[in-house]
Amino acid sequence: QVQLVESGGGLVQAGGSLRLSCAASGSISSIAAMDWYRQAPGKQRELVATITSGGSTNYADSVKGRFTISRDNAKNTVYLQMNSLRPEDTAVYYCHADLQKLGWPQWFSYWGQGTQVTVSS
Repeated sequence: QVQLVESGGGLVQAGGSLRLSCAASGSISSIAAMDWYRQAPGKQRELVATITSGGSTNYADSVKGRFTISRDNAKNTVYLQMNSLRPEDTAVYYCHADLQKLGWPQWFSYWGQGTQVTVSS
């Protein structure tokens, strides 16, 4: 069984930093892009950052220059380093991955359970 497990959320003051981690485990043969999304109360889920298997990255304008996405392919893990946090960054952060399972030719879309990030002013 494949699962994505996030960690690293919490409460931080404005201007502070947090590092989120998301580890994919189970019978995985390949992982393509890995992403971080977030959803604030009353708002739609939005894409924060993406990293391909080759290491190419893309960011939402609202986090450029403050957040950094990275991954360790050997550990099937993606990270989100968040610096200069603002109250508007408060949300539940979700990890997402497109992956292939052992013995299956098609690609599957998996989500983590989410981790709360709260930034106080």
